[in-house]
Amino acid sequence: MPITSQSIDALCVHTIRALSADIVQKANSGHPGAPMGMAPAAYALWMQGMRHNPANPEWVNRDRFVLSAGHASALLYSLLHLFGYGLAMEDLQQFRQWGSKTPGHPEYGHTPGVEVTTGPLGQGFANAVGFALAEARLAAQFNRPGFPVVDHMTYALCGDGCMMEGIASEAASLAGTLALGKLVVLYDDNKITIEGGTDLAFQEDVGARFVAYGWRVLRVEDGNDFSQVAKALAEAKSDISKPTLIIVPTQIGFGCAVKQGKASAHGEPLGADNIAAMKAGFGLPAGDFEVLPQVRKHYDDFLQRGRGYEGEWAELFARYAAAHPGLAQEWERWFGGALPDLITEESLWAFDKKAASRNSSGEVLNRLTGFVPNLIGGSADLAPSNKSDMKNAGSFCAENRAGSNLHYGVREHAMAAIANGIAAHGGLRTYGATFFVFSDYMKNAMRMSAIMKLPVTYILTHDSIGVGEDGPTHQPVEHLAGLRAVPDLLVFRPADSREVTAGWVTAITNGLPTCLVLSRQDLPLYANSGQQALRGGYILSDSKNAVPQALLMASGSEVEQMVQAQAMLWEQGVDARVISMPCLELFEAQDAAYREAVMPKAVRARVAMEAGVSTCWYRYVGLDGAVIGLDGYGASAPAAKLFEEFGFTAQRAVEETLRVLNK
Repeated sequence: MPITSQSIDALCVHTIRALSADIVQKANSGHPGAPMGMAPAAYALWMQGMRHNPANPEWVNRDRFVLSAGHASALLYSLLHLFGYGLAMEDLQQFRQWGSKTPGHPEYGHTPGVEVTTGPLGQGFANAVGFALAEARLAAQFNRPGFPVVDHMTYALCGDGCMMEGIASEAASLAGTLALGKLVVLYDDNKITIEGGTDLAFQEDVGARFVAYGWRVLRVEDGNDFSQVAKALAEAKSDISKPTLIIVPTQIGFGCAVKQGKASAHGEPLGADNIAAMKAGFGLPAGDFEVLPQVRKHYDDFLQRGRGYEGEWAELFARYAAAHPGLAQEWERWFGGALPDLITEESLWAFDKKAASRNSSGEVLNRLTGFVPNLIGGSADLAPSNKSDMKNAGSFCAENRAGSNLHYGVREHAMAAIANGIAAHGGLRTYGATFFVFSDYMKNAMRMSAIMKLPVTYILTHDSIGVGEDGPTHQPVEHLAGLRAVPDLLVFRPADSREVTAGWVTAITNGLPTCLVLSRQDLPLYANSGQQALRGGYILSDSKNAVPQALLMASGSEVEQMVQAQAMLWEQGVDARVISMPCLELFEAQDAAYREAVMPKAVRARVAMEAGVSTCWYRYVGLDGAVIGLDGYGASAPAAKLFEEFGFTAQRAVEETLRVLNK
């Protein structure tokens, strides 16, 4: 088709398709099919549906866009380039290459305009629910009549794979229950997966499912007609009483005659000849990465509109600050991230008796609300057991947007991914809670927290065989080692209530996701515990001499056994030091001099105890030491009996210490 006979909008859409194909072809790697099929819908959304300002990707009241189908990153990068987000053509040409701004899947904090890291299918959907939830909570906190300073939409683009993943179902169900009406999901219904047609494994009526979830479902007849998508987007925004799913039927690889509508268009380059034929069919220039001047100008014209959106909001906020100065100051506190010095707040550290660490965590959490008013979080239907509810904070629900307690229901995976969305949105600090053993359900979302370095707090209670009678299905043994293996994830297992405070202070101030691994059973309160725990490992009870004969180390409830063993060893003339190790990651981050002072290399007799698999402790005890761990599963019995039968006793620690001393 000649260029002159096409509308500028059609040329803009075809340019997105051509760039996406060129990007993948140049890299000889990637996914061109979905970008080519969804180009009209993406164009309609970014050009007509969304309020965003490419000149300032961090504008706080922008509409959010989540590419849940993260493998279609070529689409997002084409949009970011054309709309002026600072991605140069050279960046597109470096797709999937070392050091580029255009990695294989979108990465939060790496590429301007990318709201969240996506790739594991369905998680972006749940992240978008978190964005919409955060918008609703912040609007309730700050908006006043005539001053809608928090008023933006969240859009997500999802594919068939997202719709198949259970996490999307979990998140969609909760979004419908919460009536998150500023959430709009575009469903790329191309009926193709890697193995072939979706009818091989996916024949359900997706629209009917979402209606059952409490969503409005709109259907576009022709996904190639961007005006139809624009009309559906306008309809979705006209009634925000419930979230909206827009089903957009597309053809994967649209425009490539050889691969259009076929599974082969999904995840491999189209081939130079096929791309050339496609461009000729679209009436585009044949050159690689070429954008027509009139297309470039049309996209550039949006920049003024984007600046206008933010300018209008800035004027509104200035009037808001004048009318409500107290709220404007509170806004700065919530969004600016400034905190009081929690280390010096004595009330956070004040405890006078033994307690289960899950109970003391609940106390610290509620004390923190006086210092961190923008806390929001909840549990996967276990708040009474997790001690994760904030008193007098209300429940966030469809009828009460001002509540700060979230009720996730039995949806662990979605809970973690929604929390990632809340954290990435900004303005709120969030946590999610469940039994430690169920962290398996949400592991990949926790990994995404770590990849994005989002400060989500995970409250994980019932931390060991101390769960007792519920038996092996509910007794985590491999979980500490598994989470400790995740880079940039802090795993904090406190030995008493003051160490719990150290864990919470770390979670609030460190900037990384933090797991608080907490006991069901009561733990002692130690005289020398407290702020030293912020260093991850420290001398809880020192030896009588400057250089001890043996080092006894543990985390959590097993520290008590090591303290008892120290006294027993002293009676036998063995001078031992007890080291509490609540967070191995923080200890490893200390300088060498500190680590040497706590664990002198000259002391070869070392014994570690932890009610979990033993692997991660050998870095500290070495070949000459011993680890008292549990490299198998637990059993159903009272906790005290289990600790005795599995050897988590002071006597066992004494025996192992004497054994390694006499090697």
